[in-house]
Amino acid sequence: MTLTITAILLGIVEGLTEFLPVSSTGHLILATELFGFDAGTWKVFNVVIQLGAILAVVVQYWRTFWAVGLGLLKLEPLSLAFLRNLLLAFLPSVVIGLAAKRYIDVMLGSPLVVCVALVLGGFAILAIERTAKPGPATGIGQLPARQAIGVGLVQCVAMIPGVSRSGATIMGALAMGIERRTAAEFSFFLAIPTMLGATVLELHDNRAALMSGAGPVGWSEIAIGFAVSFVVALAVIKGFVAFVSRRGFAPFAWYRIIAGLAAGAFLLLR
Repeated sequence: MTLTITAILLGIVEGLTEFLPVSSTGHLILATELFGFDAGTWKVFNVVIQLGAILAVVVQYWRTFWAVGLGLLKLEPLSLAFLRNLLLAFLPSVVIGLAAKRYIDVMLGSPLVVCVALVLGGFAILAIERTAKPGPATGIGQLPARQAIGVGLVQCVAMIPGVSRSGATIMGALAMGIERRTAAEFSFFLAIPTMLGATVLELHDNRAALMSGAGPVGWSEIAIGFAVSFVVALAVIKGFVAFVSRRGFAPFAWYRIIAGLAAGAFLLLR
């Protein structure tokens, strides 16, 4: 399989899974393992192409960002609270991510960690679906600061590959009483600074190899994966909120459990 075809396939995997509670990073690690490539070799690629999916959020919600931007210029309380909540939720991942980066990198190279996290996360989703009592519909700017910080702390659990950043933030928000649509949109918006930060850090740590072209995965493959993930994620975002409003998150939980067990069995028996 050529690097170009692999980049396209991984871009599709990223776009499909970034905003679903199934762990895009975990799927990318398992995909590279199933394709016969070393997950560590594709680590920078896997992180950077997530920006394609993040760009899809900006395109899909550009009216929201435009309104918030205008509100910030006018110092409107709701826009200021929106920005405050986003920053408060982002801050824990900065502190913990930098402090634990060495351990995170080790886990990113372990497909079996992904399998275990997929299964345990699936059962956690089922439990939260049964017990959570979401409050009334509201907006991100109307959430109290303590809930924003809580969502940010829960997001840090997703530094374990296979947990799912979107799954942790959405289900954590539901457990705190935030209604479904706001929980999902908060997760989408929080992905922007979080993944930007992760990408900048990875590019900085691997700048020498990328600039010299010494690594097996170069800028051309990253560009292809970025473009593919953007297109696929844009389609996924449009239908995700409507789907969970009708069906909930249980289908994703059962998928996680089945996929984690199947992948684990494959890795152990091959």
